Amino acid sequence: MERAFTAAAAFILFAFVGAPGANAQEGFRSPTGNIHCQFFAIDGDAVIRCDLRQVSNRSFPRPRNCDLEWGQAFEIAGRATRGTPLCYGDTVQDPRLPVLPYGQTWQRAGLTCLSEQTGVSCRNARGHGFSLSRAAQSVF
Repeated sequence: MERAFTAAAAFILFAFVGAPGANAQEGFRSPTGNIHCQFFAIDGDAVIRCDLRQVSNRSFPRPRNCDLEWGQAFEIAGRATRGTPLCYGDTVQDPRLPVLPYGQTWQRAGLTCLSEQTGVSCRNARGHGFSLSRAAQSVF
């Protein structure tokens, strides 16, 4: 019985923590540090999520079913037909992410992000995505 419990505990720990190196982050942050973006592979699809530390405008209306944070996190998946504002309880902000200088692009698995003085825009190969800045956020 103790052996079965130990194996089950190890499996649960592995499922939540992951394999060694599985938590390595891949992404970037804007030169101002206001926008942080991370890449994920979810259910066989590439996803880029970007979080804003501060906004100075009113964001999209909060959905009735969102009891968490709203208006400062966005994502686009490789197969998506529109960028998505997220209802979230976590963050991808991490000061260890490398800075993506203005005028430079970041690309992974069909997703492309561009850093400009006016903000960050990310899109998939279909042309769908989002544009983010402190003053305005849009999805397309």
